[in-house]
Amino acid sequence: MTAIGAQAHKLLGLKRPHRSFFESFIRTLIIVCTALAVVLSSVSICDGHWLLVEDHLFGLWYFCTIGNHSEPHCLRDLSQAHMPGLAVGMGLARSVAAMAVVAAIFGLEMLIVSQVCEDVRSWRKWAIGSYLLLVAFILSSGGLLTFIILLKNQITLLGFTLMFWCEFTASFLFFLNAASGLHINSLTQPWDPPAGTLAYRKRGYDGTSLI
Repeated sequence: MTAIGAQAHKLLGLKRPHRSFFESFIRTLIIVCTALAVVLSSVSICDGHWLLVEDHLFGLWYFCTIGNHSEPHCLRDLSQAHMPGLAVGMGLARSVAAMAVVAAIFGLEMLIVSQVCEDVRSWRKWAIGSYLLLVAFILSSGGLLTFIILLKNQITLLGFTLMFWCEFTASFLFFLNAASGLHINSLTQPWDPPAGTLAYRKRGYDGTSLI
């Protein structure tokens, strides 16, 4: 390998400059909070019991009647709750909430990959992950809003269960992490490799082709 080939190989092997401790800490905190939000939202949707009104328990999956000193009697068929549009509306709410979790998982994956595999595309991967979290926030908020609209006549502030507040917290964390991720990305300029590296890549050179 000639000196030119060795120089080209060195240029192609350049990595992104080392991040500051503060930037690495903030990005790690965003990833951890996103993972927590995914867990909270997943548990809340799987349980699904979001509103307790007197002896009725409303959820994404079941409608339950609670008797005195007896176990809750739950019905999977929400149309038996005798509330127009409840079955269709709850189907929409849980579908939107579930899609929010899926979007958040993909967003979390992009955030992690951008930190583990640091290269010239790390900045773009982080931005994509942050936008996916923003999509998760919109979908999660849509699910919460749909649930509230369907049961607006039965809702009381103290009637919301712990699972509802878990979903509310997860939705807030999706927004907070998305906004923080996009903001920190705007503060850190994307790394551009030297012009020589781009020229060698464009012409198809590598360390073994120059002899």
